[in-house]
Formats: sequence, C-alpha cells, structure tokens
Amino acid sequence: MVITGCGVVSSLGTGVDEFTAALRAGRSNVRPISVFDTTGFEHDNGCEVVGFEPERWIRNVDIESLGRASRFSTAAARLAVADSGIDLDVLREARCLLSVGTTDGESHELDSMVSLEIAAGPEAMSPRLARRTSAGRLATSIAHELQLSDVEVGSIATACSAGNYAIGHSFDAIRLGEADFALCGGADAVCRKTFTSFYRLRSIAPDYCRPFDKNRLGILTGEGAGILMLESLESATARGARIYGEVLGYGLSCDAHHPVAPHRGGIARCMELALENAGVKPAEVDLISAHGTGTHANDKTEAAAIRELFGEDTPRVVSMKSMLGHSMGAASALAAIGCSVAITEGFIPPTINHVETDPECAVDCVPNVAVEADLRIVQNNGWAFGGNNSVVLIGRYDGPREAVA
Repeated sequence: MVITGCGVVSSLGTGVDEFTAALRAGRSNVRPISVFDTTGFEHDNGCEVVGFEPERWIRNVDIESLGRASRFSTAAARLAVADSGIDLDVLREARCLLSVGTTDGESHELDSMVSLEIAAGPEAMSPRLARRTSAGRLATSIAHELQLSDVEVGSIATACSAGNYAIGHSFDAIRLGEADFALCGGADAVCRKTFTSFYRLRSIAPDYCRPFDKNRLGILTGEGAGILMLESLESATARGARIYGEVLGYGLSCDAHHPVAPHRGGIARCMELALENAGVKPAEVDLISAHGTGTHANDKTEAAAIRELFGEDTPRVVSMKSMLGHSMGAASALAAIGCSVAITEGFIPPTINHVETDPECAVDCVPNVAVEADLRIVQNNGWAFGGNNSVVLIGRYDGPREAVA
C-alpha cells in the first residue's frame, strides 16, 4: 500500500509544499486564539489556521453549508487528489473509501449554537448553523465535492488517534480488495469546548508547547486537516504516480486504563502490534514521530514505553506538535504526512521550543533544528483519551523490489 497524495490544511500553511518547508524550518504560528471569545482565560495561545480561502478548493459544495472542520477536510481532500496526479474521472469510476477521523466533529458550530441559545433563547438558534453540525459531513462533504458515487464513507471518532485509525482502515480496505483508492486522515477545528476542557485539566501551556522539555507545561490547541491518498503499489506504478512511501502496517489497542491518563503498557503493546503487523524489527525503525503532547504525563509515559520496547536501538523521537499544536483528530494524520515528506526529502523535523530534556524522557528529540537523514522506516504514534492507541509504520519506496510483507 502506498501514499501517492498528501493534502494539508494547517496552522503551518496550506498544501504539502508549504507544510514541508515549515517543518524543515522549524516554524510555528502560535498566536492568541481568535476563533472564539477567550475573555476570562489567563492565557489563550493556540495554533489556528489563518489565511485559509476555502473557495480556492471547494467548488461543488455550498461553502456556507459546511462547518469549519468540514471545510478543512474537503479542501485537504481536493489537495490530496491534485497532489496524487490522478484524473478525477478515473477516481469517479473507481471504488473509493473516504475515512476521516475526528475528536470534535463540528463542535465549533455547536459552540455557536449554544451561545445563541444562552443569549436569546432556543428560538434564536439558526437552522442553517444547525445543518453544519453533523460530524459525518467531514467525510460526506468530500464525496459530494469530488462527485464520487461508488464510495464508502465513514467518520472515526477515536479522538486524537483517529487519523492513524483512518489510515489503518484504508490499508485494510485496499489490501482486501474492497477499495481501489482511499482518501483518509483526520480533521478538527479549534473550539471553545475543547480548549476549556484542557484548560480545566490544567493542560494548556501559557505560551508554547515544549514536548520532552524539563519545563513543559502542556498543549496548545490547534486545528486543520491532513488527508492522504492511498492505493496499491500496482495501481501507483501502472499510472506512473509519485510515491511518498509505503504503509507497511499498523497497530491498534484500547487499554481503557484511565479516562485521560496514558498507560505505558497499553502504549508499548500498540507499538508491538504495529511492528509485528508491518514485519519490522525495532532496530529497523529510523525515526519515531511521537504523540508528544507536551504534558508531563504523556511525554514521560510515552518515552518510557519507547525505551522499554526499543532499548539500545531507540531512534530519534520527535514531536511535530511543538510546531503544529495539538490538532486533535487531525494530529496523527498531519504527522503521517510529516513522516512521508521526511522520508522523501531526507530530513528529520525538529522538536522546537526545547531548552533542556527532562531526564524522565531521555530521548533524542532533535531539538530546535532539523537534521538531514537517510530514513527508510518511520513510526507514527497516536494516543487518545480512554487508552485508544494507534501506530502506523511508513517505509521508503526505492522502486521495484521484493514485496514488503
């Protein structure tokens, strides 16, 4: 299974080229949140998508009928198709899967509905706004925009690990002959509900996200969409497509240890399952894209699980959330795209805002500056509340050779 297209809408830019350049440069666009009123909060930094013009990519669906997250997912899908080089008429004749993961769905619109109700009663609630609130539209709007008919459409609600879940779902569908192409990933929009939830958990950083740093103080909420085009290697080579990498395998687990606290054993087990599914030994992994939220519990637990499994073969472990913020359901999908371009462009994105590594983490997180690297296999981690864990392994494609198991 190979990745032939990447569509990105993020706080670092729109399109895979802008995204790649920002990752290599170690950029971040942290700023005070403007999407909702942050009056009353002591700090309000976040990683919003700015300068986004949905009309550039959304042509067949009424943009005003779409919520903020659906606009992101639909534009990202259009970008992924264009990036893949496939003719839309060919895609419309094929069997397709659309699988989009999310944490909040259209909670930004739901926030607005509640605000109207509180301010002026139920009669003030907008029917037009109500029609935007369905989380299912993150995927169905893609089908409408691309005018796909022979298509299975699904939303995956495993929160912050959902992007990897969607990639795994698509991997199986193509491998089992149930789909010819898959557009998969995740999308979410900044919303008051999620910001407030993390704020009350005392998990929002006052300024920057500092994964694995001794003085890390939490996450920054982010938003966006990452959509990948997947197809079989035979399909990609037959049409001469550019290949970002191979999806070698994936692992899922739900340890259900605690509503919010990560569990080292559950995380380790998920990584083991992914390596086994991909036929990859720990020593063969060149880089781990960590979940790396910047909270004390996540980073310490994840680093311990990685060191336990990989031992002396522990590779570099980076967190793209230091640049992107935590884009919730889009997080592992955007990271998977980051892993793919890191393989093709030969570099490791840095973990920025880093001053001193926490001794309890003890990983090489590539502080602050990207490094050139020859990457063959990269592991992408995604964890979520409730112990919903997911890992995807992506490998470099070097041309015709023995099939990867």
